[in-house]
Amino acid sequence: MYVNTYVIAVPEQNKDEYTRIAQQFAEVAKDFGALEIFENWEQEVPDGKITDYRKAVLAQPGEKIVLSWIIWPDRETGARAHKGMFEDPRMSEIGNLPFDGERMILGGFTPIVSYRNSDAS
Repeated sequence: MYVNTYVIAVPEQNKDEYTRIAQQFAEVAKDFGALEIFENWEQEVPDGKITDYRKAVLAQPGEKIVLSWIIWPDRETGARAHKGMFEDPRMSEIGNLPFDGERMILGGFTPIVSYRNSDAS
């Protein structure tokens, strides 16, 4: 298993547009082998004394934090998908992003502990 993660700041008034783009991106990612996709809109993100999500992405007043991740079967699938997804014509339909992509934090991780309650929904 391999996980790509993203943290971004999105202007609150752009939530609907961000959601539309995230849904379109998820459809493309699924076609390239994604097992699970999560897009999470800020509900409770406290300010830290030294560091926090807002400081990490230089969030401006009125921006909300979005934490996203994609689970791939393995790193190779994720790498192939990354290359292929940005060549997919559906991605060009997305248009302008409703956030400043230069402040995005992203990374790829191999899980070392994983738990999922099969009764959870």
